[in-house]
Amino acid sequence: MAGLHSDTPIPTEIKLHQKSRILELAFENGERFELTFEFLRVFTPSAEARGHGEGQETLQVGKRDVDILGIEPVGNYAIKPVFSDGHDSGLYSWDVLYTLCTHRDELWQAYLDKLAAAGSSRDPALCPPPPAKPAAKCGPKR
Repeated sequence: MAGLHSDTPIPTEIKLHQKSRILELAFENGERFELTFEFLRVFTPSAEARGHGEGQETLQVGKRDVDILGIEPVGNYAIKPVFSDGHDSGLYSWDVLYTLCTHRDELWQAYLDKLAAAGSSRDPALCPPPPAKPAAKCGPKR
């Protein structure tokens, strides 16, 4: 199956804890992990945030208070969280989830370092919203 390695453990349990903003994952190999909603939003695998190649990433800022409104299954290989900031295009395959779980601490520290270097913040109140995209124009140019 595309994007799924044969040796990647499969989740046996996925629990959404709204109050603490934690996604709890249990894998078939017995490992258990907790990922914050903010962490999942910051590390979304969507092209919107990751770009289509090295160096095209967009630093995710102001995501401290993001919630997950729901999780949609995608076949038997991924989940698609729906975030309170409107983001819903990240497909988290079991490979992606397991990698995020097993490298959580170093990924988070690298993110905090990038945020500091950019002079940005996790606090949404300190981050201006992105500029609105111009409306598409139809018809010939005049």
